[in-house]
Amino acid sequence: MTSPRQRLLGAIARRPILGHLSLVLPGGLWLLVFFVAPMLVMLAASVMPRGTYGGVEPGFTLEHYQRFLDPLYLQVLWRTLLWALAATAGCLLLGYPLAWVIARSRFRNLLLFLVVLPFWTSFLVRTFAIIFLLRDTGLVNTTLLSLGIIREPLALLYTPFAVLLGLVFGFLPFMVLPIYASLEKIDPAMEEAAEVLGARPLTRFFTVTLPLSFPGVLAGSLLVFVPALGSFLTSDLLGGAKQVMIGNLVQNQFTVARNWPFGSAASFVLMAIVLLAAMLTMRRRAS
Repeated sequence: MTSPRQRLLGAIARRPILGHLSLVLPGGLWLLVFFVAPMLVMLAASVMPRGTYGGVEPGFTLEHYQRFLDPLYLQVLWRTLLWALAATAGCLLLGYPLAWVIARSRFRNLLLFLVVLPFWTSFLVRTFAIIFLLRDTGLVNTTLLSLGIIREPLALLYTPFAVLLGLVFGFLPFMVLPIYASLEKIDPAMEEAAEVLGARPLTRFFTVTLPLSFPGVLAGSLLVFVPALGSFLTSDLLGGAKQVMIGNLVQNQFTVARNWPFGSAASFVLMAIVLLAAMLTMRRRAS
């Protein structure tokens, strides 16, 4: 006698399509309920008039997308793009050497543990830690004053430098891990062959190591660029009201201004930029 569970598994095994659907259905339902449905609601809200006391009213309009073309909001978008690109470049400059050292080290497990260790604490706590470092009475200014390098505290907090530092500090592991995965797969014999053929260390890097690890560079850049675009906590805490990113704009429209249609429209503009960046990255990897 076979149990109902065994009969069900046997039926699935005889029909591969049912087996595939049983694997796809749970994740597909999750994405449908918690991703697709909210996106459709936001899309509908972005083309509806704003209610008198917040919310939306029945109707159709594109004024919220037209409003985003105002120079004020385009300046916020441009600033966000620049900071996201700068954060990506900073993570790449710091993350690639670190990933290379980890891939060549005998203590790679310990070093990888140290890289992912910040994820064990809240992003908010890590951001406040930067505030304690950069404020007028923080560790940086206190150390510089005690060494006699400066005579009065430097204005480090609530500046573009503080925002960029927070973005790089927060997203650096997302750059290190993909690059490390690519570097670890490189056969050392290829670099040794280039050395035997007379290639200098710099030449070996640009002709062998960098091209073979380029997929990791692309993946890490995308993993840093996308969340940096939508970040609002870093610029809010480290930049104050003077350093506004598009994430702060969207948050403000949904909370303080209660302009849900414009907030939805701004979110979809940001999503379009993210999709464009992802498509360009995938096309680059395919080529």
